[in-house]
Amino acid sequence: MIRLTRPTIEEDDLAAVRDAISSGYLVQGRRVEAFEARIRDVVGTEHVVVVSSGTAALHLALLAAGVGPGDRVAVPAYSFLATANVVEIVGATPVFVDIEQDTFSIDPDALERAAGRERLAATIPVHPFGQVADMAGIAAAAPGVPVIEDGAAALGASQAGRPAGSFGSMGCFSFHPRKAVTTGEGGAVTTDDADLARTVRALRNHGMDPEASSPDFILPGFNYRMTDFQAALGLTQLDKLDAIVAGRRAAAARYDDLLASTPVRAPSIRPDNDVVFQSYVTLLPEGIDRSVLIARLRDEGIETQIGTYHMPLATYFRKRYGYRRGMFPATDAVADRALTLPLYPAIGPDQQAEVVGRLLAAL
Repeated sequence: MIRLTRPTIEEDDLAAVRDAISSGYLVQGRRVEAFEARIRDVVGTEHVVVVSSGTAALHLALLAAGVGPGDRVAVPAYSFLATANVVEIVGATPVFVDIEQDTFSIDPDALERAAGRERLAATIPVHPFGQVADMAGIAAAAPGVPVIEDGAAALGASQAGRPAGSFGSMGCFSFHPRKAVTTGEGGAVTTDDADLARTVRALRNHGMDPEASSPDFILPGFNYRMTDFQAALGLTQLDKLDAIVAGRRAAAARYDDLLASTPVRAPSIRPDNDVVFQSYVTLLPEGIDRSVLIARLRDEGIETQIGTYHMPLATYFRKRYGYRRGMFPATDAVADRALTLPLYPAIGPDQQAEVVGRLLAAL
């Protein structure tokens, strides 16, 4: 089976985890602090708070920003459900915004229209599949509206030389196994705002004041802590970040060549973006039954997957708010046709040629 992805786990990763576990210091210790410091080096923000998942990062970022019941938050219509779920969880309402059909990221023109209709408390642009959204366009479309970046898939990506996670008031990352750098599960909040960082640190640890000399609880919080053995894995993974990203970019370039002059559209990349290619998401021709295609390729030993989700048409949001096809035309056009091909640094040219050959034959 040519897998959809394979985490880059090597002997140094295993040794670091073994060392952390055998130390007896398992939760939020010196390795967590070191991991946060290393992420600061990558993203360039003053503060980094690592947490138990990317969803936890988004949840705490919204709470730290003061978003709650009665607020409305702009999110792209095309993303993993966590982006909108956290808005609902804090009692706010997601305002779905259509995407750019070529880059799959939130459309600044559609966001401008939404901002004209709604009083937005925040915007959560997603950096889809490791490519930074149009951050200048987003800022111009909703001036003065706080931005919380959903950079779950984009650690190491940049736009015009500026790293993902450094554009908004906060950035959120995931270290799920499908991401370039993994800790199994895990996430991080990045910010230049010391007050926001302090609030996120308190919220992740039962509301405990992170600056008090003795334990004191300053607000009701959660247990969203990261373990020290996860952070140990994250540290060795960050040692390989440049090599992992380079391997993903090389594999993506090979796919670009293989798909040239075929009916399958390769990913469209902004000229000012350096992309980490968390996933290689193509666009199939119209009229293809994608579920049949995915099943056939799996039978032939190739694992493929959809791109991500048309969130307004998920059962919960469709029933709660009455969304239907036609309300987000670009998302409609993409959601049923996007296909993710296997991509990871160790995938070889022969494997990629087999993937594309079998895909085209199936089409």
